[in-house]
Order: sequence, then C-alpha cells, then structure tokens
Amino acid sequence: MHARRLGLKLFAAHLLLGGWALASAQPAAGDWAGHGRYHAANASQPAPASGERRVVFMGDSITEFWSPALPQAFPGKPYVNRGISAQTTPQMLLRFRQDVIELQPAAVVILAGTNDIAGNSGPSSVEMIAGHVRSMTQLARAHGIRVVLCAVLPAAAYYWNPAIQPAATIVALNQRLRELAREGGHRWVDYHAALADEQGGLPLKYSEDGVHPNAAGYRVMAPLLEREIEAALKP
Repeated sequence: MHARRLGLKLFAAHLLLGGWALASAQPAAGDWAGHGRYHAANASQPAPASGERRVVFMGDSITEFWSPALPQAFPGKPYVNRGISAQTTPQMLLRFRQDVIELQPAAVVILAGTNDIAGNSGPSSVEMIAGHVRSMTQLARAHGIRVVLCAVLPAAAYYWNPAIQPAATIVALNQRLRELAREGGHRWVDYHAALADEQGGLPLKYSEDGVHPNAAGYRVMAPLLEREIEAALKP
C-alpha cells in the first residue's frame, strides 16, 4: 500500500510539473538559467552541520520529480534537490555556483543531457553536452566537492519533440560521460543499463511517458545511486 501511495504521489507530480515543463520550456524572461527557481530555498538553507555529508542533486525534470520521494528513497539523508524541469546542461552550468557550490555539499549528483538531445535550447552535439558536464565537474572539484555522474536514462522518443529519435544519441552521450567519469576519477551510475529495453527505450513498467521514471523506475535507480554516493563520500 505504501508503494501504491508513493506511486500516486509521483504520478501527481508528473501531471503538475510535467504540464508546467511543457508550458514553460522557455524560461522566465530575463532568467534563462533559472536562478530564481531556488533563490529563496538557497537563502534559507543552513550551512551543513558538523559531520553532515550533504549531497546536492543537479539535473532536469527527472531529478526534480524525485523530490516527493527522496525522504522515502533515502531516509535520514541530507540530500538537497536542485533539479529544474526542461533544463539543458548550459543552463545548469550557469546556476551551478548558486545551486550547488554555495550550499557547501560534500558531493554532487549530476544527471543531465536528455533535454539537450531533445533540442530544448537549440541544437547540441554530444561533445557540446559533455563539455558542459565536464565544466560542472571541474567547478565541483575546484571547491572540494566530490562528483557522482549519472548515465542519461533511455528514451526512444520525446513526446514534446517527436521528430527526434534519441536512443542512439543517448548511448553515444553515455559513452562519453562514462569516459569523463573515468578520466576525472568520479563515480558513475549506469541507469541506462538498468532501465533500457531492447529498443533503447524506457519501458512502460518504468515510465508512463517513455522519458520520466515512475515509482518503479525510481526504485531501480535509488540503490544504484546510493551505492555510488557512499563510495564517493569515503575518506
């Protein structure tokens, strides 16, 4: 019954946030990077307590939609969600200082790139996307923040841009991101291998729309991520 309630909460979040994302893929005028989204939350966020191993989640809607379930997925963990629906990697890079560095986390989880492939902020190549992610990891390292890089989730189509067939590009991007993790000594979470079907898509058992995970999808993702967070935080 608990799992059913959690699933309903996540589905409701998808309806509310997903509808907002489609209606506002273009950011508010004058705030392309979305600095205003978490401005108040950041201002009220206290500094980490002594011994606290804070982790910030940076990403798009797949990260943002996890917010209602984070306490259940990671009980007692000081995890802070800074996902913004519809965002691309250059937008995340611009707000990385405000939404990650200034929160003084021990580690950051980065899950990004699918909206770049979808063309949300214009055409993007695999190398462009990987370059933005690399810059985020470099900023994190320069401030003593450990990095957990995540594979982009599988998708065979984008319901808001059906002309794009993203499966092969996602695989190529994940190969590049895996290399980036290895080169930088970062932890790697392979969501794609755990979730993809034979066509390189996100199957119905894990998603209602083929892009965003449902409760079952997040249940697969959570232990994979927690294992790599724990490894990243080891002295």
